[in-house]
Amino acid sequence: MNGNGKKILVIGGGMSGLTAALEAAESGAQVVIVEKNPYLGGRVSQLNKYFPKLCPPNCGLEIQFKRIKNNPDITFYTMADVTAITGQEGAFTVTLNVRPRFVNDKCVGCNKCAEVCPVERVNDFNYGLDKNKAAYIPFDMAFPLQYVIDKKVCDGCGKCAEACEYGAIELDMQPQTVTVEVGSIVLAGGWDLYDATKMDNLGFGTVPNVITNMQMERLAAANGPTAGKIVRTSDGAEPKNVAFVQCAGSRDENHLPYCSYICCMASLKQATYLLDQDPEAKATIFYIDIRTPGRYEQFFWKVRDREGVELVRGKVAKVTAIPGGGVEVVAEDTATGTKIRRKFDLVVLAAGMVPSTKTDKIPLNLTYTEDGFIAPAALPKGVYAVGSLKSPLDVAKSVQDGTGAALKALQSAGGR
Repeated sequence: MNGNGKKILVIGGGMSGLTAALEAAESGAQVVIVEKNPYLGGRVSQLNKYFPKLCPPNCGLEIQFKRIKNNPDITFYTMADVTAITGQEGAFTVTLNVRPRFVNDKCVGCNKCAEVCPVERVNDFNYGLDKNKAAYIPFDMAFPLQYVIDKKVCDGCGKCAEACEYGAIELDMQPQTVTVEVGSIVLAGGWDLYDATKMDNLGFGTVPNVITNMQMERLAAANGPTAGKIVRTSDGAEPKNVAFVQCAGSRDENHLPYCSYICCMASLKQATYLLDQDPEAKATIFYIDIRTPGRYEQFFWKVRDREGVELVRGKVAKVTAIPGGGVEVVAEDTATGTKIRRKFDLVVLAAGMVPSTKTDKIPLNLTYTEDGFIAPAALPKGVYAVGSLKSPLDVAKSVQDGTGAALKALQSAGGR
């Protein structure tokens, strides 16, 4: 550890949090990362590709993980929550609750615990599209590469401990309370996907073959539930005709009154997933208006002009099941003023982005907007919010924001 006295806490191990942590640590500070999940990487780790270059996120994450692993000035806690924050800029005392993983650092990722585990759980990393064992590793490139046991479903049989040759299983592991003293705090809690079941007219959860945009990411990902093959969730058939429904919850006073920023680009990107897998497939994007700011406009033009892509300007009013596993979409074409009824094999809802602070409150006196985002101007001195906690952002802008927060946190931690 360095001895310059600068110490920074980063709450959240997604892309903006990792960026802030690494930039601060490589500029001379000691950094502590706190992440509620069993792994670092956040939502980015669940994506198939970034837009607009359409490269996989594994490249960027692998570099970030290597930088963390090789930096002695970074300490991280996964499965951890912040329970109390006291003090002021330059001298915060933070209390953490580290939940038990039931697997210690002797784990080598051999998979023997999962092989003998008799209990399955819903795989939340894949948004419920498949199941994995109660002893599991979140995904194949997880960092830390260490198994975890879900005690909510574990039956306590002990077979995992018997199978482990390295003594890595500790079924009696207890929660730990950790206290850290830091000079500044970066809030990087990220975002949650809006609950699509709340939009009963769009059929999620009741109509077969209606999925969310993040489920589409997992279906298209090579490390996803279908090894990258896009299929219908009801029968495993390859969809030939797919509807992408924009603003599923966003820009709607009954749900999310704001634009979630990334949805248009995400749907355009996902249309390329479909057509790259099957050039004869059809992708129909129902939209209010397409928002592709700045350099993203060229990506829009490229996808718009691709054979097999149709853009329909109209708000989807209803999604219903039809015989044979198909889905009917009813919308108003606002360009022509006519009502549309179309049949599709699969419907993808561009569900909106919700700040994590809606459900996971930070124990600080913070001011929130009416939409639940943190108001940066009202933050306590020495505390900085980054990424989608302030407003919906894409990955590139979240990384830029993380770099800026690192500079501010360094100034606060060092007493300016």
